[in-house]
Amino acid sequence: MVHTFSLKGCKFAVDGNSGNIHALDDISLRILEGAKESLPPLEDILHRLGDMYPAEDIAEAYGEIEELKEEGLLFASEEAIKEAARAQRGEVSLKALCLHVSHDCNLACDYCFASKGDYESGRKLMPRDVALKAIDYLVENSGHKKNIEIDFFGGEPLLNFDTVKAAVMYGKELEEKLGKKFHFTVTTNGTLLDDEKIAFINRYMDNVVISIDGRREVHDAIRRDRAGRATYDRILPLAKKLVEEREGKSYFIRGTFTSRNKDFSKDLDHLAGLGFEEISLEPVVGKGQEFYIGWEDVPAVLDEYERLAGEYLEYLRQGKKLSFYHFNLNLYEGPCIYKRITACGAGFEYFAVSPEGCLYPCHQFVGREEFIMGDVFNGLKNEALRDVFKASNILTKQRCRDCWAKLFCSGGCNANAWFSNGSISQPDEIACVLQKKRIECAIMVQAALEENGAAESRAGERSEKPEAC
Repeated sequence: MVHTFSLKGCKFAVDGNSGNIHALDDISLRILEGAKESLPPLEDILHRLGDMYPAEDIAEAYGEIEELKEEGLLFASEEAIKEAARAQRGEVSLKALCLHVSHDCNLACDYCFASKGDYESGRKLMPRDVALKAIDYLVENSGHKKNIEIDFFGGEPLLNFDTVKAAVMYGKELEEKLGKKFHFTVTTNGTLLDDEKIAFINRYMDNVVISIDGRREVHDAIRRDRAGRATYDRILPLAKKLVEEREGKSYFIRGTFTSRNKDFSKDLDHLAGLGFEEISLEPVVGKGQEFYIGWEDVPAVLDEYERLAGEYLEYLRQGKKLSFYHFNLNLYEGPCIYKRITACGAGFEYFAVSPEGCLYPCHQFVGREEFIMGDVFNGLKNEALRDVFKASNILTKQRCRDCWAKLFCSGGCNANAWFSNGSISQPDEIACVLQKKRIECAIMVQAALEENGAAESRAGERSEKPEAC
């Protein structure tokens, strides 16, 4: 299937079954408009466009499109996707665990999916022995994988910093013995950072995610502590200190936007203005509260993504450093076809671990008994549920199968699907609409940057040539 779109003066076709992206001129765009499943006969195109363009120009553009089709770059079949799906049916080893070291939080954010941090299971901290056993479980079930991942999560994981430190140091000991490489990440609200924690995080954490929603008034409207006090002024200097001392290591300032701040491009501009260079702004997940994103908010959010794409592109063209997560797209070396089909691997390559050691498909399912898959002491018990998650991919979800964006979003978030529709096979419709717009924006940004770079390169080549005698 083929999807065409225009954005900021750029025109594209995306082939849904191969993931190929093609920049178009006006005639090619007109030829492909509406031709989702097959290329119409040239005679039909000439009849439709003959009053707009010369016949020879239409025929030339049509011929180029036919060549792309013959090469499998447009109107591709599903065969490559099906083959990759068949290949992943065998044994798959574990790659990552999300350790819920704290089912407690010192904040009480209104939109918290984790029930203010305790996942409706009561406030508790993960004991040291559970964390170490979880690391053993990951190692024992990681197969031949050399690179494995641990994410420290909550609640607020810095409430249990001693267990975090113990787990990291244990992992470092195992690296030398077993030839594995741990990649550690911590996700924090930032309020409990101090010199000791910052030094440890910057030494041992490969990535750190700090939650700041953007402008002070936006952040403080929802991210308040349990006494109802604002937190922006508390977090900001600590986050800046941590980032300044990371010496180039990865981090993300992670914001959440709601129906109250659909002008979230201003939040990105605010965070970038503070010196942060790696930023993610995510739509709030959930239903029922007035600040959740509903269908009535979607048109404004889509317009804002387009506005943000233009501003982001101009920012980068000025030579400023900024990475906006949703607009990062490698046009040539993206994820392998297997990862494009299966996404994050929740429920079979990736588990979340509760404070008592229970295994769940991912962090958003923690606390729901029907999603307990086993524990780190006795291993995986609910193999049937594992198989359900393993079988869930862009070919088994009909809405994904018929979507041009499937190889870019990989079927979306299983947890969002379940919480929205009661099934991991039915993606959340609003999330799909927003994701497709983000993909369009990302394609436009990256293509424009590449063209700008190519133009600069060509200009450089011309300037280096000697003048004619």
